[in-house]
Amino acid sequence: MKRPIHVVIDESKCTGCGACVAICPHDTLTLAEGKAVVTGDDSLSCGHCLAVCPTEAITLTDHRPMGQSYQTFAMPDGWLAPGAFEVDKLAWLMASRRSCRHFTKDPVPMAVLEDLVHIATTAPSGTNAQAWHFTLLPDRTSVKGFAKGVLSFFQQLNRLARIAPLRGLLKLLGKPELSRYHADYHDRIEEGIASWTTQHKDLLFHGAPAAILVSCSQDASCPAEDALLASNQILLAAHAMGLGSCLIGFAVEALARDKQLRQRISLPANETVYAVIALGHPHEPYMRPSVRKPVTPRVIRMNESNAF
Repeated sequence: MKRPIHVVIDESKCTGCGACVAICPHDTLTLAEGKAVVTGDDSLSCGHCLAVCPTEAITLTDHRPMGQSYQTFAMPDGWLAPGAFEVDKLAWLMASRRSCRHFTKDPVPMAVLEDLVHIATTAPSGTNAQAWHFTLLPDRTSVKGFAKGVLSFFQQLNRLARIAPLRGLLKLLGKPELSRYHADYHDRIEEGIASWTTQHKDLLFHGAPAAILVSCSQDASCPAEDALLASNQILLAAHAMGLGSCLIGFAVEALARDKQLRQRISLPANETVYAVIALGHPHEPYMRPSVRKPVTPRVIRMNESNAF
């Protein structure tokens, strides 16, 4: 599928160095009479040409520099080259970010939520589609309203799961999902519903005052991967901004199956939500990073004779 070309070259600034031509992954540019010109009929709009140009001769229409998007902080100018950032600090940030299940009642400013969305869009995406979308639940009332819809879906699911003949029939038909759900999740969901209805205790969003839903259009080449990469940017950035975060998998599952819930948040038919992120100020006084299971990577060496 061909995509529109947004590259514009200022001939008066172009020195004809050829850097943009060499780095273009889609053969969109060539050199003609000592100047870079657009000769291809397709482009990824990746901006590699813009980023490499020494004279700032290249712009992309309908695009804006990443650093101009932020409201709550200023991103330094220039490019952070490989090796120019301390990997120990990056690893420390990654290890220190934890799933938060105890939030204060302090609200998250809208500007912070919008900055988190802009940070999310720094993630890579397949063929640079950038087909992700972000739905904000900016206050506790909105989160509770959405949570009520999620719990309503699971109430109906639990009622079905309690019908033993139905579970048995579906299992005989090669559809054991309802039986597995009943064994693994029914009791936990019942506890959550009871806590919500009788104690007004939120075991789903843990009292979070805000949330971001990350979705992606299905015409993207890698919609799930794109959305999850963007989500991880949000998780790390939220920690750096003093916020706690938690991925709410039950909400993702409800949105995948409940048309009414999708309509309630005005989710287009061609979008799938891959992550629901609860956000707020953490009320968890951790003292150190947690632990992880040991992992041993597989090492496979291949050459042309045994590759296929």
